[in-house]
Amino acid sequence: MLTLGGAAAAAADASDGLYGAKTILTGQEEPNRSVGIAKCLKYVLVKVTGDPRLVDDPRVPTVVADARTFVLDFHYRDLMEGIPIHDEQGTRERPYELTVTFDPAKINAAVRSLGSEPWVGPRPLVVIFVAVRNGTATYTLASDGSRGRDQRDALVAAADRFGMPMTLPSQATLSHVGLTFDTLPTADLSDLAKTATAAGGDLALAGTLDWSDEALGWVAEWRFSFAGTAHRWRVSGVNFDDAFRSGVGAAAQILSGHGSPD
Repeated sequence: MLTLGGAAAAAADASDGLYGAKTILTGQEEPNRSVGIAKCLKYVLVKVTGDPRLVDDPRVPTVVADARTFVLDFHYRDLMEGIPIHDEQGTRERPYELTVTFDPAKINAAVRSLGSEPWVGPRPLVVIFVAVRNGTATYTLASDGSRGRDQRDALVAAADRFGMPMTLPSQATLSHVGLTFDTLPTADLSDLAKTATAAGGDLALAGTLDWSDEALGWVAEWRFSFAGTAHRWRVSGVNFDDAFRSGVGAAAQILSGHGSPD
């Protein structure tokens, strides 16, 4: 649903892709299919509400137990398409991407049964500014930069997971306003918001990703301002997929009215 190709991307309507999700499975048979559908249903409950805390809500397993009754359609994509099936690699063992589309009316009813409401209407386009340090290598993530390709892919996945329109600034934008690895961590959020607006976005999310041998993973620190309130949060010892999920998910939580991240 979302790309990071440039800031011209429009804010997504709440009906655009929010009721579908993807996951990776081995084979196409049961019980893996039901496990995958249940996982996708959890993702959709979070995406529709903008509340990542629902993943750990003790009431959700009861809803997810009936996951198949919410399904409108599903299909598989063979991740080894074009590679011949070998004797030791049958269709049951091949990796597949399962895409599931759920019934919006049933999802909305389930959301309300959990005491929440669907987050409807257009969602703002968030421009994300990220300074990255991996050992001696430092850079600021850009939509057209030579570094950080895997991190850009992880950001696309996180944006899709939470139904959040997001984009990265171009190298020209970063250079124009003097944002580097050294200056971004202390840049004023109001100045970043102006840069985001000039780049075609609505809001700015700022973060740093720092690899830590001690933490055995990335340390991510995030800053976000909305409705006059500044928010800060961090995670430690994670891969960069989880680092971006922490940033994007918390921004969704704030914007959808579900409070500040822990």
